[in-house]
Amino acid sequence: MKAERDLPKLLSLMSPKLRGGEYVFRSVSRRELGELPAEPVMVFEEEEGYTVIVPRQMDQRETETPVWSMITLTVHSDLQAVGFIAAVTKALAAAQISVNVVSAFYHDHLFVPKGREKSALAVLESLAKGS
Repeated sequence: MKAERDLPKLLSLMSPKLRGGEYVFRSVSRRELGELPAEPVMVFEEEEGYTVIVPRQMDQRETETPVWSMITLTVHSDLQAVGFIAAVTKALAAAQISVNVVSAFYHDHLFVPKGREKSALAVLESLAKGS
């Protein structure tokens, strides 16, 4: 499967798919990372600690934290594609939907606020049809 770089093609083929579940972002220490009850969806090392994205049910903390839904753009996007994420985030911003993007090897994953996922899907589907 070849990764796609062509922006119009990426947008028309992105086929957003809502992934079930609720997710939270956390910052944990190296020790806490090793003590998580299951594998996080994502781990990224920063100067201040490790950012993890975990399913909400894995979150052991009692603090108030935003809850996110995950949308996967199912097109195999090339990590060097120019403008794809910019176009997606611009469309979501125009609809007043915040987004945290994780670009992985095969796909891009969008974390949108829980409760806004249907609106986000509609925006993304409209963007795909308009390309």
